[in-house]
Amino acid sequence: MRKLLLVLSILIVASMVLAACAPTATEAPATEEAMTEEAMTEEAMTEEAMGDVVQIRWFVGLGTGTDPAQITVQEEVVADFNASQDAIELVLEVVPYDSARDTLSTQIASGNGPDVIGPVGWGGSNFFNGQYLDMTDAIAATGFDTSIFSDELVKFYVTDEGQVGLPFAVFPAAMYYVPAMFDEAGLNYPPSAYGEMYVMPDGTEVAWDWNTVADIAKLLTVDVNGLNATEDGFDRTQIVQVGYVPQWQHAMHQVGFWGAGAADFYDPATLEATIPDEAKQAWTYYFDGMWGDQPFIPTGALAGSPEFGGGNVFNSGKAAMGNTHMWYTCCLGDLAAAGVEFQVGVLPANPNDGQVHGRVDADTFRIWKGTPHPNEAFEVVAYLITTAVPKLAPAYGALPAIESEQQAFLDKQSETYPFVTSWQPMLDGLAYPDIPSAEGFMPNYNESWNRVGTFGDLMANDGTIDLDAEIATLESDLTTIFQKQ
Repeated sequence: MRKLLLVLSILIVASMVLAACAPTATEAPATEEAMTEEAMTEEAMTEEAMGDVVQIRWFVGLGTGTDPAQITVQEEVVADFNASQDAIELVLEVVPYDSARDTLSTQIASGNGPDVIGPVGWGGSNFFNGQYLDMTDAIAATGFDTSIFSDELVKFYVTDEGQVGLPFAVFPAAMYYVPAMFDEAGLNYPPSAYGEMYVMPDGTEVAWDWNTVADIAKLLTVDVNGLNATEDGFDRTQIVQVGYVPQWQHAMHQVGFWGAGAADFYDPATLEATIPDEAKQAWTYYFDGMWGDQPFIPTGALAGSPEFGGGNVFNSGKAAMGNTHMWYTCCLGDLAAAGVEFQVGVLPANPNDGQVHGRVDADTFRIWKGTPHPNEAFEVVAYLITTAVPKLAPAYGALPAIESEQQAFLDKQSETYPFVTSWQPMLDGLAYPDIPSAEGFMPNYNESWNRVGTFGDLMANDGTIDLDAEIATLESDLTTIFQKQ
């Protein structure tokens, strides 16, 4: 009897378990999809309770940053940033340079643009003019201290869109020169500090401006017979040394050193082109320097010849002076290998206004104005231009805009060129950025930039042109380009 009662008890419990497991008429078994949605809902509720991690996409490809070694460093920076906090997940997107513009255009057009874009210079940025965030509010919201940069460099990134960037990698310009060529001609060297006068051979002091550069460059331009450009019998068809070269300077760059920027070339309301007086002055100076009675600048043909470095004239050892940027230290291997030493001096002033108008090539990081997370995106930018500088600047071969971070770059330059007594003229050149930038935005940028470049090529290769007429034609053509829909 007791055994029978035990069996009945087991059967009753079993039936209760089976009944609990069996589906009822009003509740179907949970499908895999339903279970997945439920899990996702629970996960979302958990994230909401914990606080969402904001994902910020960093787009690299419009400028430098696509080399394998650079990608490795950038990946390290991303890992460092993500490990430094838990509110933002930084994601690196590297796109090959040749396809970066199209890729970014597609992303922006679809409303899926990246949050942070860079490093990129003015030229690369111009193709997406109007797409960048004014960082003013984000700077205020995050309390970022812009005083770690010079006021001039901060203003450098103020456009009609607002504060579209902050200083990061900077390449100031200076006057490179070969002391031995000055010694041979009995000339004093270019000044090493802004405000210094230049001492001519007769002892008179003159302003260090572009006219003075022309005067001494003529004495430094030598033909095959050893005559300089000021002497009777000088043979301009047999030049073996030039006094000055605007090393790798586009026609727009040339006008930057005389005080004109891209924004000065058009009326934003009418999109009508106007060639500024400073541009006319600069181009007249360079045209006369190539084709005048006493030439001191190499023509296009001479500069492109093998004897003159195939375009890299100063590196060929055939130029006494060359005006260009600090990034040019990348490209002086032949000069150093030949045992030719160079130094750097300060930039000359515009003789018409007495002011130094420098140029600073620069890369930075920008924020897409469509980002849903402007403050977080700016937090990433702030990290890249400060904390990450010791890793990123060497990878990009860049001089940091932050003064306290510059010594490592300068030490590397001194290792490569131990004969350079001081890089200070370069550093002092940071006080003279081109505002507005010579590489700044112009409507239909690619076509307008190329049109000015075509004019520069014409000026360098045809000394028979009517320069004033060609400038007038350029102005008319630019109006047409600017006003294209």
